[in-house]
Amino acid sequence: MSGTMGRTAPQGASGGRERRGSDFAVLSRRIERAGLMERTPVYFGVRLALIGLAYVGTWAAFALLGETWWQLAVAVAMAAVFGQVGLVAHELAHRQIFRGRRPSETVGRVVGNLGIGLGYGWWQDKHTRHHANPNHEDLDPDVKPDVLVWSQDQAREAKGLPRLIGRSQAFLFYPLLLLEGINLHVGSVQALFRPSTKQRAVEAVLLFAHFALYLGAVFAVLDPVRAVAFIAVQQGLFGVYLGCIFAPNHKGMPTLKKGEKLDFLRKQVLTSRNVRGGWFTDIALGGLNYQIEHHLFPSMPSPNLRRAQPIVRDYCAEIGVPYHETGFLRSHAEALASLHRSGAPIREAAGAK
Repeated sequence: MSGTMGRTAPQGASGGRERRGSDFAVLSRRIERAGLMERTPVYFGVRLALIGLAYVGTWAAFALLGETWWQLAVAVAMAAVFGQVGLVAHELAHRQIFRGRRPSETVGRVVGNLGIGLGYGWWQDKHTRHHANPNHEDLDPDVKPDVLVWSQDQAREAKGLPRLIGRSQAFLFYPLLLLEGINLHVGSVQALFRPSTKQRAVEAVLLFAHFALYLGAVFAVLDPVRAVAFIAVQQGLFGVYLGCIFAPNHKGMPTLKKGEKLDFLRKQVLTSRNVRGGWFTDIALGGLNYQIEHHLFPSMPSPNLRRAQPIVRDYCAEIGVPYHETGFLRSHAEALASLHRSGAPIREAAGAK
């Protein structure tokens, strides 16, 4: 990481006028000129309508099927729909759909809290801190060693659960994702008891309304055994889906520690990974496969990220900033390899005993 600090951009053929300001300022002007920060109301109108129909459709299928083990197929479909609803909440949090804060937060709470049981205010605060300092071991909440360790320094200091899991965390990563949906619900409820959480009453009413409606519907239609199986499959695969969306974005990329500083562009680019793919990848990952572009321009509407990608990639090559992109399977392999390396000190300490 230190080799990238303080690097200045060459003047290049475009001349000194465009080079005025930071490297990011130059890139931002190119993006603005391409019209990629403009809102896309038609796209989001269609997207929200289709996801809304899918959400209603899966619940309608659940009600019509009744008490049968075929409901597990509905649980699989519903897990995917919940993941897409979560992506909509993400887009709302970044104000990609509405310019204003109030409509974004209002719809975000309905979509997140009521729709899938995800505390919008809690998650938005957590995600904002991640964007400000991605992969920073002291400042990014997504790389805190709560369950897993993300670097060998964290492994050397690990205690409790992270130390117990750390030695085999690469092998346990996907099984642990089965619990991620439940973990998000627990984190959402815990946030209601923090004074810093905004509009706690609204968040609580919508959140517990979701739990009551979800559990009430499942146990009203299914017997207890099938109900528990449905919840386990739906919530488990929901967590795996979200994990497969977000894990390839930063895991296995360089981490930062206290005292290490980068300018905004390098901080976002060097800690992020893009995932190559076509239209299906774009839909399944909600555009977050263009993670570098998203981190540089978080309020850019997701359908514009594909068009922004060659501009950003070419500019990074122009100023000598490494730009990392790979295929979907390779991105997961890199993340798992990094998890395995991070746990090495715990394995070594266990072997020395």
